[in-house]
Amino acid sequence: MSEQAAHDDPVPPPPPRRLWPWVVLMILVLLALGAGAVSAVLAHEVSAEGSRTVHIRYEVTGAAEDVTLTYSTWQGKELSTGRLTLRTLPWAGELDTKGFMSGGRFAVSLGKAGGDVACSVTVDDRTRRTARASGAFATATCNGF
Repeated sequence: MSEQAAHDDPVPPPPPRRLWPWVVLMILVLLALGAGAVSAVLAHEVSAEGSRTVHIRYEVTGAAEDVTLTYSTWQGKELSTGRLTLRTLPWAGELDTKGFMSGGRFAVSLGKAGGDVACSVTVDDRTRRTARASGAFATATCNGF
C-alpha cells in the first residue's frame, strides 16, 4: 500500500450528538418554572384570604333551659375556642375577624333537662351550616364553616 492510499482513507464522522439529554433538561426546567408559578399564585391567594375581614354570626333557637355553647373564635391567624352557658333561648353572637380559615366549629349541647335546639352559622351573610338536636345531653353541631 502506498503512502497516498493511507492518507485517502475516509475519516470516520463524529458520533451523532445525543438530543435526549437536552429534551429532558428542558422538560425539567419547564416543570420547575410551572411549579414556581403555581406556588406564587397559591401564596397570593392564601395571603389575600388571611387579610380579608369576615363577618361570622352564630345563632341558637329552640326551647331549653340548660344549654352550653362551644364555638370557634379567630384572633388574627390563631383559632381558639369560646364557651358559654345559657339559661334562655334564643341567642345570637357575631364577630368580625381577619385570618379566617375554613374549619370552624359550633356545638350546642343540652343538659340533663333536655329540650330542642337548632344552631346555625352564617359567614358573610351566607348560611354555611345548620343542625338540630333534642333530648337530654344531645348536641347539635355545625362544623366546617
